[in-house]
Amino acid sequence: MKRGPLTPKGFRDITPSLAKKRREVIGKIAEVLEEFGFVPLETPTLEFADTLLGKYGSEERLIYQFTDRGGRSLALRYDLTVPLARYVANNLSLLKPTFSRYQVGQVFRGEKPQKGRYRESTQFDFDTAGSSDLQEDTKVIAAAISGIRKLGIKNSQMAINDRANFQGLSPEIIRAIDKIPKIGKDGAKKELADKGKSTEETKIIDEIEKRQPTENLKKIFELLEKTYQLKENKDFFFDPTLARGLDYYTGSIFELKPKGIPQDLSIGGGGRYDNLIGIFAGRQIPAVGFSFGIDRIVELLST
Repeated sequence: MKRGPLTPKGFRDITPSLAKKRREVIGKIAEVLEEFGFVPLETPTLEFADTLLGKYGSEERLIYQFTDRGGRSLALRYDLTVPLARYVANNLSLLKPTFSRYQVGQVFRGEKPQKGRYRESTQFDFDTAGSSDLQEDTKVIAAAISGIRKLGIKNSQMAINDRANFQGLSPEIIRAIDKIPKIGKDGAKKELADKGKSTEETKIIDEIEKRQPTENLKKIFELLEKTYQLKENKDFFFDPTLARGLDYYTGSIFELKPKGIPQDLSIGGGGRYDNLIGIFAGRQIPAVGFSFGIDRIVELLST
């Protein structure tokens, strides 16, 4: 029987045994990332609200915002990517010509808690800023796969797509496409219809699975096989329904699936975002990165 105060919904205490497991997972991934040339960085948990707002599309409603005693509008970080963009914009001398970092930290989202997802969760991000070369996309994907293999999750595969496959589509349609593996094509079409989209507009849901890898994806797949000895449909696969909901992605996008099928709950995701840092820096600085969901990974390893 609990006698003391409870934690807010979606927030929890980490028990000693769980904390030890999390530390082991983080340590193994960090070893892999340092082998790939990533260095550690830490950024504040709090940001000015204006730093975060306008970067996440409809997901912005989940940001925890408040005003401090000085009247300043602040927010708890929603992810580790936007804080990295701010940091790079303020430290451009780090780009020689690229800057590759990893960071572990708590992020906060006012969403409905579900299995492996809490309102406070732990992300393990790694990114490279300063290059639009597809070799950087490939390196990030290969590092993520190497990290999850180090943890012993052998059947996982990286689902990969390209935002170019959705060129000309509205954000609402892209988000509906991203839900196809979870709610099916009929569910995605109903969601669009409920938002006022016409039958003609919802036809894309039936057509999307016919899309093929773009030229950029073909190059990434080739590099994954030749440079890192990874194999398609064993270590990674093309998923035309993968869209990822955040608005800042501009190119390749990817999610790590524990059993290698689109319907799996992802245990990490990322992609290329070539315009985000430029919002702060005043000039375009391309970047690509990935984020492990530590909570879901630890739960997966504990089952």
